[in-house]
Amino acid sequence: MSNILLISLLVLGILGAVLAVILYIVAQKFKVEENPLIDEAEACLPGANCGGCGFAGCRALAEACVKQTAEKGNIDGLACPGTDMGKVAAVLGLTAAAFEPKIAVVRCNGSCQNSPAKVHYEGADICAFANTLYAGEGGCSKGCLGLGDCVKKCNFNALHIDKETGLPVVDPDKCVGCGVCARTCPRGIIEIRPRGKKDRRVYVCCSNTDKGALVVKNCSVGCIGCQKCLKECPFEAIEMKGNLAYIDPAKCKACGKCVEVCPRGSIHAVNFPPKKPKVETPATEAPEAPKVELEKTVTA
Repeated sequence: MSNILLISLLVLGILGAVLAVILYIVAQKFKVEENPLIDEAEACLPGANCGGCGFAGCRALAEACVKQTAEKGNIDGLACPGTDMGKVAAVLGLTAAAFEPKIAVVRCNGSCQNSPAKVHYEGADICAFANTLYAGEGGCSKGCLGLGDCVKKCNFNALHIDKETGLPVVDPDKCVGCGVCARTCPRGIIEIRPRGKKDRRVYVCCSNTDKGALVVKNCSVGCIGCQKCLKECPFEAIEMKGNLAYIDPAKCKACGKCVEVCPRGSIHAVNFPPKKPKVETPATEAPEAPKVELEKTVTA
C-alpha cells in the first residue's frame, strides 16, 4: 500500500515538473515584448478606467499614446479629461497642448423647495428606470430625478446627493471632468464644462426646453426663454436651444451681465466675489438764488 502511494506521488511530481518545463518553453517562445514606456505612460494616468478618453481604460490609452508616438511623433487627439497630458508627453519625449481642466456641472436647480413634489415615487432606486415611468416628483420632465445614478458611477467620489435639495452636488476638489456622470444621467442634465479662469464659470442652471408657462407651473427657477440674457450679452455667447438659453463656454467672458438681468435666477455664477452694494449718494440741493431787493419807485 505504501509503495503504491509513493509511486503515485513520484508520478505526479514528475508529471508536474514536465508540464512546468513545457509551459516555460511555450511562454518563452510566444511571449510578446512590450514597450516599457507603456507602463510609464499608464502611471501618469488616474487609473479610474472611466472611458472618458474613448478607450477601454487607462492601459489602452497609454498603449495608443506610445503607438501614435512611434508612428506620427505626437499624441494629438489623445487626451484623458482628468489628467494633464503634458505628463504623458514628457515620458514619451514630446510636448502636449495646454491642458484645460474641466468639471461636471449639474444644470438643474429644481430642488425640493424650488420644485415641490406633486406625486410620490415608490419604485426602483434607479434614475434610468424612473425616467421611463414618470416626469418626476416635481412635474418637470427634464429635471433631476435625484436617485443618484451619477453618484454611483463616479469613480472619484466627487458627487453626492444633498439631502435638503435632493440634487447631486459636485465636489470641485475631486471632480476631474471624466464625463462618466454626464453619460450616465438619463436626462442629460450634467454637462462637462471648462473650469474657467480662477475657477469661475457662468452657466444656465436649467435643462428644460418646455414653454414658459409649463416651466413656471413646475419650477420657480426654471428658464422661461424670455431671451433677456441673449439681448444683454455683449459677446454673443448665449444662444437659444428651443425655449432654453445656453451659454457657450468658449465665448463667455464671465462678465455677469446675464446673471443680473435673468428674472428667474436661472443663471448661476460660480466662485465670483460678492458684489459691493451700491451706495446711493443723496442728491445735493441746489443753492438758493440770492434774493434781490427791487428799488421802489416813488412817483410824485
